[in-house]
Amino acid sequence: MWYSLSDMTPQERADMWEAIKNANPLWLGISLIFGLLSHLSRAYRWKFMLEPLGYKPSLWNNFSAVMIAYFANTFIVRTGEVLRGVVISKSEKIPFDKAFGSIISERIADLVMLILIMSTAVVLQSSELIEYFKTRANPIPSIIALTVLLVGGIIGLRILKYSSHPFIVKVRNFGLGVFEGVRSILHMKKNMAFIFHTLFIWGMYIGMFWIMTFTVPGLADVSLGVILAAFVIGAFSMTATNAGMGLYPLAMAGVFSFFGFLGTDGETFGWIIWGSQTVFNVLIGGICYLVFALRTKVAS
Repeated sequence: MWYSLSDMTPQERADMWEAIKNANPLWLGISLIFGLLSHLSRAYRWKFMLEPLGYKPSLWNNFSAVMIAYFANTFIVRTGEVLRGVVISKSEKIPFDKAFGSIISERIADLVMLILIMSTAVVLQSSELIEYFKTRANPIPSIIALTVLLVGGIIGLRILKYSSHPFIVKVRNFGLGVFEGVRSILHMKKNMAFIFHTLFIWGMYIGMFWIMTFTVPGLADVSLGVILAAFVIGAFSMTATNAGMGLYPLAMAGVFSFFGFLGTDGETFGWIIWGSQTVFNVLIGGICYLVFALRTKVAS
């Protein structure tokens, strides 16, 4: 965050702060509503994945676990999924490995959606991207990294499969429980409802992203292709730091400037959407965590 702000001139910082203060609360409110609807839909969709395992958790417990996960990810990278499994495990007496497996399965479905959105963005902005890769991109580091990951994965799986070491056996048994949770996506009775909620979740994500462009006058005429490209880059930046902290506005500045918009407009947009959604997730997630902690304490 310091790097992002220190790289701007005093006038650019003043202009950005003025734009943030003058952001239309209507667009902010609609974006937050879209975000809330996506979280509720995610919590409801999770029920379809846990039912094949023999569990029917309440929507409130699912929603609390989802929001606590977002709350945790704001402070420590990628801890939210683990904490989400812990919360639902304690709230609904679901074994953690199976709950965590269902979360992984859910993330696989989300990855498919992200790939589809990324593919659409590439098609819509193909000319700019092809020119960039022709002139600047170097595929060799990516090929080396993928080769190392593939070889390491094969070796790791063989050790995990054949080792009799007590620790490895525990890890293998836990992995089998996780795998059972992952397989839940194959045994859902409400497949169409699952697909609907998956499309709805990502539709709300794109909606809350797109609606926020109206808060920055310089992005008023941004095309769908640019919106999808920026959305994908933003999604990846969210996984690189805790909830995209600091990196998200920089990513927005980079992607919008790549497509011919002012970098300061992109960075302003990044701060507005990242800041509003982060405050919302911390506030609601923090409340859910307090309620969960109190209920757990009373139950014990």
